[in-house]
Amino acid sequence: MYLTLITQRLSSGMRRLWQQMVLRSGVFTLAVAALVVLGLALGWRAHTRGRFARFKAEIRRHGTPQLPAIPRPGGADALVLDRSQIEGGKVPEFLSATVLPGRGMNVLQITAFIPKKGRVNLLASPSLEEAAKAMNGAGTDAEGGASLMMGGAIEAPWAGNLFGTPSADGLETTWNGVRLHLPAAQHDGTAVATGGLLLDSNGSSPKTNIMPDGGEAEAIYDPGDFDGRWPSKMRVRTVVQMSSRDVEMRVTATNTGDTSQPVGLGWHPRFAVLGDRQKMTLHLPSVMREEIRDRALGVPTGRLLPVDGTEYDFSSSKGKPLGTLSLNDTFVHLRQAPLDNGPVAELIDPVNDYGLRITMLSSSIKAIHVEAPEDKDFVVLAPKFNNDDPFGHEWAKAEDTGMVTLKPGESVQLRIRLEIFVPNATGTETP
Repeated sequence: MYLTLITQRLSSGMRRLWQQMVLRSGVFTLAVAALVVLGLALGWRAHTRGRFARFKAEIRRHGTPQLPAIPRPGGADALVLDRSQIEGGKVPEFLSATVLPGRGMNVLQITAFIPKKGRVNLLASPSLEEAAKAMNGAGTDAEGGASLMMGGAIEAPWAGNLFGTPSADGLETTWNGVRLHLPAAQHDGTAVATGGLLLDSNGSSPKTNIMPDGGEAEAIYDPGDFDGRWPSKMRVRTVVQMSSRDVEMRVTATNTGDTSQPVGLGWHPRFAVLGDRQKMTLHLPSVMREEIRDRALGVPTGRLLPVDGTEYDFSSSKGKPLGTLSLNDTFVHLRQAPLDNGPVAELIDPVNDYGLRITMLSSSIKAIHVEAPEDKDFVVLAPKFNNDDPFGHEWAKAEDTGMVTLKPGESVQLRIRLEIFVPNATGTETP
């Protein structure tokens, strides 16, 4: 009996001691919580290790996930100038411009809002992805030729076609007694070099600047003497500036060598036909055009023909519909109207109620080449310094063929303004 009584008292004392030392002090609660947290952590670690193992297994089975490649024509990122529409949808306005510093600053695309069409591409060009595939430096693009088939290529150190004596690697011609060896295509014994040597050049320090109503893109090119193909050395600075109503281009060539050199600059935009091609109206600020001996190749005879009274007369301020006429002609001796800032060419789409105006702001621009095949969906309006084949012997000595001679340290600039506007019945802008 005494033993039972002693056992009960010891048990009761142990319970009281447990309650005071453990339960009331919170030690037990903390210990339990710690065990729970530790268990959860160990479980989560095992869980994540299992998921990570499965992820690694997926990579081994399927390979490393690849992000879509960004198109980089010429090995450089495209520069995009972009702005928001602000005119309320009542008038046409420019929205974006995409330029390619890796391809001689080709203006691949210009988009615009046109009330009757919405957002449209103004240049006859493929997508950036397709352009990058075509601009591969092979085949017809060996010298950058693909740039002339899309967008708006900048041409330097000459613009348009240059002919010469066929050679093993192209053609030979001379300037002031200096023999030039240029890459060229050959057709039935005729060698022709087209579009200059800047088409596939990759620029340095390309950059964009945001402006209040658009933006500006810039790149600098240092081709030197174009691998020994051109007299002296050259630097070309290109600037494309866009706002709601105009796109302005400035191309400045500087002689950085120690001898004189000839320079001819040009811009070769292929405008898309968005409506009825036959009804599109063309105005040109010229009353003369080159006579062409071989229209397939564009070989000039050296004679200039008046356009007055002919099917090539687009000199009226109202312009004239293209109709079914196919054009591949260079118009020269450009004239400036009294109130204009330079000679003006216009292409008007009366069906979609918009027009494009090119104002040639540089006095060195002496010619404009027009290519408008009757069965194609584009029209080229290409302002440039020089006639076709500017070094050719077919030209009279008194004829200025447009090439500018730069002494060491001198510069010359191609500056043009492209505007979008609403035409009226007289071919002028609606107030």
